[in-house]
Amino acid sequence: MTTRELLAEFRAGSKRACARLMSVVENEPDVAAAVLDELYPMMGRSFRIGITGPPGAGKSTLVEKLGRECRNRGKTVGIVAVDPTSPFSGGALLGDRVRMPSLFTDPGVFIRSMATRGGVGGLASRTKEVCDVLDAFGRDCIIIETVGVGQVELDIAGAAHSTVVVLVPESGDAIQIMKAGLMEIADLFCVNKSDREGADRLVMEIETMVGMKARTPNPECRTSEVGDRRLAVSDWVPLVVKTVATTGFGVSGLLDQLEAHRKHLEGSGAMTERRRESIRSEIVELTEEWLRRDLWRRPVTTGRLNELVEQVLDGSTTPYRAAEAISRDVLAAG
Repeated sequence: MTTRELLAEFRAGSKRACARLMSVVENEPDVAAAVLDELYPMMGRSFRIGITGPPGAGKSTLVEKLGRECRNRGKTVGIVAVDPTSPFSGGALLGDRVRMPSLFTDPGVFIRSMATRGGVGGLASRTKEVCDVLDAFGRDCIIIETVGVGQVELDIAGAAHSTVVVLVPESGDAIQIMKAGLMEIADLFCVNKSDREGADRLVMEIETMVGMKARTPNPECRTSEVGDRRLAVSDWVPLVVKTVATTGFGVSGLLDQLEAHRKHLEGSGAMTERRRESIRSEIVELTEEWLRRDLWRRPVTTGRLNELVEQVLDGSTTPYRAAEAISRDVLAAG
């Protein structure tokens, strides 16, 4: 089936065509740009929720219950679960999908697993583009689940409108949240498995840290007019929600807070600002990707590279001078 035929079926609401186009976007970069360009006018309606946190926090079970709650409220759902990469096939291990059985047969839910394939930010390299396809497909909510992350795997903040950091009461999490990374990207904190000992203590520690952060003046903070009130774009104070994902306890409240954050983003103008920054980053990334791909497809460049490799080997130049020489050649050629 041609790409044009797939796009026609996609517009007609075919889940099969949606899945095929995701595979094209994920695996065929030369075709992906044309597909996403065609779909772009249909994007921009979905609310994207990022679920991240350390391994063992119960993210997959929470995503399943959150997806079910969205469906109970009449919303269509897309789930992108980023799984570890299989050492045998190179594909996703599908560990997350098998923990979401109640959603498999729901026609209003679309679940996609993606392998990290060397991605180091908690996401697969094409996660955002796959979410774009789901957005164009008309999903009301897109839930993105990262692999288990530490303090620096923070790509989810750039892919989602609202980011939930999921923690559990076990020892070590309290220290983890003190680190700047996860603390900075959270729009909401979720203490999952809150029926365990230490949950209230962890909630108190998070609230203390959030309170200290909220009291710190931010010279970068801008304001926008909303009716007769001025709202700071960065004046959202992350809340802490307790859940027990296995039973569904607290999940409805978590979705309520996510909806409140969405309204805040829209009312304060921060949603537009986030979209502006996302578009800026996407243009930069695409430009760099295309320039890199085009550069090393040029026979003159690869020939020059081979020549410079030999010069580095015989000691007449260094890798740094060689890179500078190639850059000068490219710029001079226009």
